[in-house]
Amino acid sequence: MDDLINLIKGKKILITGSTGYLATSLITQLLDVECSIIRLSRSGAHFTPMGGKPHIQDIEGDIRKVAVWESVLADVDIVFHFAAQTSVYVAEENPLADMENNVLPMIHLLETCRKMNRKLSILFAGTATEVGISEHLPVDETHPDRPITVYDLHKLMAENYLKYYTRTGVVQGVTLRLANVYGPGTKSSSADRAVLTTMIRRALRGESLTVYGKGDYIRDYVYIEDVVRAFLHAAVNIERVSGQHYLIGSGEKNTIAEAFNLIADRVALRTGTLVPVIHVDIPESLSPIESRNFVADVTGFNQAANWCAEYSFVDGLDRTIESCLHSL
Repeated sequence: MDDLINLIKGKKILITGSTGYLATSLITQLLDVECSIIRLSRSGAHFTPMGGKPHIQDIEGDIRKVAVWESVLADVDIVFHFAAQTSVYVAEENPLADMENNVLPMIHLLETCRKMNRKLSILFAGTATEVGISEHLPVDETHPDRPITVYDLHKLMAENYLKYYTRTGVVQGVTLRLANVYGPGTKSSSADRAVLTTMIRRALRGESLTVYGKGDYIRDYVYIEDVVRAFLHAAVNIERVSGQHYLIGSGEKNTIAEAFNLIADRVALRTGTLVPVIHVDIPESLSPIESRNFVADVTGFNQAANWCAEYSFVDGLDRTIESCLHSL
């Protein structure tokens, strides 16, 4: 990691959604790097003070407004665009608002770069669910995209805008489509995110864990530090990855039931109490995207940016459990 982050030295970095889970994890990894970081978040966001070597500037602003982008992009070298409305269910309830939150900011960012003649490096956080229901496993970048939720449709739209402006020479951009990210960090603002951490906290309190139905759908759980490394690898290899999208996962498959039972077992090793894992009926309101099976084939990104996941699922869970214990 040291050799990697040293390549960021001296850069001016803009991070949107900077008080969120992914952004705070990235900034934590950059605290030993002499660089400049602009933390951009919505009005009223709480910026946690951070020490370290970077010069950090905090800005509140509405990224749905072009004036905000015009005010923050001067002299910026790299943009990590993480700000998003992240709930599948909220997107279904109000598609227009979701488009304004997840597509319009990307257009404003790209158009501002075009008007300012700023050929920046843009790293965008996409989602593995953009493909919809996987036709085969593992899934690589050749898999057709058939989103089945409004949220995934809009993430794909934003990604395609980034590809278009990259293809026409306005910016250098890449999208990393993330599988199920887990690990220590700030609490997600969406109730349908950070499920594993929620289950770990329940197990630590001695509460039962609830699985919908058989829990036999397959997931690819990828540890947060591996995801942060992926974005840094993409940033320093932007010439090789620009214009593409890549799937970011561990390549390790677990069913939901297997994951929850493993959480119960690993927590029991620390507490001495094995909580039950209970299967319940699937709610009628559950999004159809929850019935997917997914495992990432990361060969493409490994070849382009020399990255692969370093943490096994057991190792990542143990580190997350340890973090949760310290925060109880």
